[in-house]
Amino acid sequence: MSFLWGVMGGPSAGPQPSGAETIQKLCDRVASSTLLDDRRDAVRALKSLSKKYRLEVGTQAMEHLIHVLQTDRSDSEIIGYALDTLYNVISNDLEEEEQEENLTKVDDLGSQFTEIFIKQQENVTLLLTLVEEFDFHVRWPGVKLLTSLLKQQGPQVQQIILVSPMGVSRLMDLLADSREVIRNDGVLLLQQLTKSNAAIQKIVAFENAFERLLDIITEEGNSDGGIVVEDCLLLLQNLLKNNNSNQNFFKEGSYIQRMKPWFEVGDDNCGWSAQKVTNLHLMLQLVRVLVSPTNPPGATSSCQKAMFHCGLLQQLCTILMATGVPADILTEVRGNCLPVVVSIRDCTLTFFIFPNRPAIVVLLMSMVNERQPFVLRCAVLYCFQCFLYKNQKGQGEIVSTLLPSTIDATGNSVSAGQLLCGGLFSTDSLSNWCAAVALAHALQENATLKEQLLRVQLATSIGNPPVSLLQQCTNILSQGDKIDRRGSKVQTRVGLLMLLCTWLSNCSIAVTHFLHNPANIPFLTGQIAENLGEEEQLVQGLCALLLGISIYYNDNSLENYRKEKLKQLIEKRIGRENFIEKLGFISKHELYSRAAQKPQPGFSSPEHMMFDHEFTKLVKELEGVISKAIYKSSEEDKKEEEVKKTLEQHDNIVTQYKKVIREQDQELEELKQRVTTLMSQNEQLQATVTQQVSQIQQHKDQYNLLKVQLGKDTQHHNSHGDTFQMNGIQTEEVSKLKEELEEWKNKHELLQGQIREKDFLIEKLVSAVSAELAAASRQCFQMSSALKMLRSQLQLQSVEISQLQTENQKLRCMECVCRKQGFSCSMLMVSPGGGFFLFQSEVKALSEEKESLKQHLDSSSSTVAILQDEKSKLQQEVAESKKEQDDLLVLLADQDQKLSALKIKLKDLGVPVEDEDDIESGDQGDEDEDVEEEEQD
Repeated sequence: MSFLWGVMGGPSAGPQPSGAETIQKLCDRVASSTLLDDRRDAVRALKSLSKKYRLEVGTQAMEHLIHVLQTDRSDSEIIGYALDTLYNVISNDLEEEEQEENLTKVDDLGSQFTEIFIKQQENVTLLLTLVEEFDFHVRWPGVKLLTSLLKQQGPQVQQIILVSPMGVSRLMDLLADSREVIRNDGVLLLQQLTKSNAAIQKIVAFENAFERLLDIITEEGNSDGGIVVEDCLLLLQNLLKNNNSNQNFFKEGSYIQRMKPWFEVGDDNCGWSAQKVTNLHLMLQLVRVLVSPTNPPGATSSCQKAMFHCGLLQQLCTILMATGVPADILTEVRGNCLPVVVSIRDCTLTFFIFPNRPAIVVLLMSMVNERQPFVLRCAVLYCFQCFLYKNQKGQGEIVSTLLPSTIDATGNSVSAGQLLCGGLFSTDSLSNWCAAVALAHALQENATLKEQLLRVQLATSIGNPPVSLLQQCTNILSQGDKIDRRGSKVQTRVGLLMLLCTWLSNCSIAVTHFLHNPANIPFLTGQIAENLGEEEQLVQGLCALLLGISIYYNDNSLENYRKEKLKQLIEKRIGRENFIEKLGFISKHELYSRAAQKPQPGFSSPEHMMFDHEFTKLVKELEGVISKAIYKSSEEDKKEEEVKKTLEQHDNIVTQYKKVIREQDQELEELKQRVTTLMSQNEQLQATVTQQVSQIQQHKDQYNLLKVQLGKDTQHHNSHGDTFQMNGIQTEEVSKLKEELEEWKNKHELLQGQIREKDFLIEKLVSAVSAELAAASRQCFQMSSALKMLRSQLQLQSVEISQLQTENQKLRCMECVCRKQGFSCSMLMVSPGGGFFLFQSEVKALSEEKESLKQHLDSSSSTVAILQDEKSKLQQEVAESKKEQDDLLVLLADQDQKLSALKIKLKDLGVPVEDEDDIESGDQGDEDEDVEEEEQD
């Protein structure tokens, strides 16, 4: 401390030195002091001055501080002071007042000092080594300094760490530190390290980062945790976003299943803290990252299935129906997270529609409720669209709730169809539009459902007969146009017109039902022919599109509304050029261009909610063909219909071929599975044989050891005269021999049973192989006979061809003579024998037949060769099985001989042998004779 007073000046000192002078003296002291205590005090003083005199300390002391880190590694205290000083110089995390004064200058200063520090890559490597130290005073400031370096010059520092040996692995140990401060700062460090660097992201992921981060989230309380959970979730997003390799590793490591507890929320959620809302937002964003449409289709689908099977999808739907959930969380779940998860289609259908309180009904209730926020209603609509996208089963379930046979007669439950109809005919224009678009998505690219929806009948009022849904939509269009043409009603009419265009497109039966109402065509032509304002131009364009669809998909089943008559009506009432101009109003509209950009609705206000993304695709597809259809003549229409029929026939043929190919693929897959099963059985049999051989070898070794022991005991008996002792030893050895003999008998019986099973299996294989060989022989004989017949036919055809060629040559000579003498070709054609041209055609036909016979002959030869190869393989397998059986029998015979010798030795020792043993030995002898006979055979 006396040194500091001498340098900085004490209370009685004279004029105070400037900050730069003080820092210069401290730097000289660090460089020149030989005592560690003096250097430590100087570095401590630099640390205290580094925040106020950041520029001076950075320019004068950085080199000396780096030298301290290199030379004074043994003293953790001075290392900690040096790291803190460097952190204060490089970091921009200063006081708020200083940041407000000159923020740009501060940013430039930190970046410049960072660039100076990392210019020598050894400095970063040295810092990585210091971070490995367990001492808190070294490790913590080292982590903070490295994090600051990554914030200032991220890509450069990332590259240095990447090429450093075990650079990333050293930093991964921070997550396992028992001190929460270091662990939490380690998470922040890895956040900066993994930004926009796929290589480091992969290394961090394969260093078990997912396991550690999920453990931390669980320890901190999942969504109820603090800011540490938020930091872990941000790091997980860095590792998974736009990184297909890490996403696949996350899925295969069963980490998706561990996300399920994140979304466990009950109904009593009165108090949602701001941190919990933030955490849940990040968790939902992580779900979106895993099932993002930008990911490869296979990866997205597998993640969706994993989320469904582990119950995560059910948890998301539970959040929808929970009470007390904040509106922004519901919007995130319904509009952003749930749509990309439910696109799994068939798997989610069993949960999404059929529970006691269907989640789809809850969604539609929010969509058609005008009291709900606009953003939430848009989110629900997008979720419903994603559920129905290319999901014919889901579309069918929605439409079935509208059909008369499936409507709940008791009226106790509200179905999805009832909610859609209620929204379609309500007084709220936004509900009308959303319901119309949702119902249009239920009919998208599904002609069967378009026909079924024609059966829907609605009761408009008491005492009046019911009307069809199609008729009611057209009635609302015409009545709404007469009553009010304000902007709100324009949205309703646009929604209904989009529904009708989707319904009638590519469905001739629906077009016929639409034309059957005599008021529809006059209404459409009247709308198109009028000159209205800009707000009504959009409705005129959609009416023109609907009229064009009625012409293009018209099957001419109604005499008064045939294609040609409708075209004439357009030419007289509207004019073709005017019709095409009105049709172009749709694609030229600004809201059309916005809707065509992306599937997710991005409406800023309800007034901008006019077009659906899928409908823009339909307009783009039909606008050109309708324009051409208006100018086509009746003959061209007939030709086009013929072409359509031809294409339909061709499609039917292709469908049949696809069905045949699909069946063949299934048969091939079954055969592959059968081959795999047989191979596994073969491997098991081979393993069993190997095990038996090893057991027999063990028995042989045990027998040899027993034999040696018996020899030693016999010598010992002859060399000693103590009869009493020998009798005791002999009795003990005899009892041991009896026990071992019993064990040998059991093992012998076990081996005999195994050999019997093996014999049965071999007999079964031999019979099967014999049957296959017989079948193959019969097939070979049949093929040989067919081959002989083909050869004989080929020889006959060759003789006939040679004869015809000879006659052909004669006829050519006759033709030349006739031409010289002035005869005409017609006389030659009626000459006896059929003429020259007749023989020429016969020769050509015979030549073609000869070629076909040759090809058939070649294929038959190849088939015979294949059958012969299979026959040889089967014979080889039978021979190998017999060889294995013979080896087992030889080993068993050897074992029996050794057992007999052992019994003889027991008899020599005076041990009585029971009659069962004699009988068994006799049986064994018979078996040996049988074995010898089999070997001779």
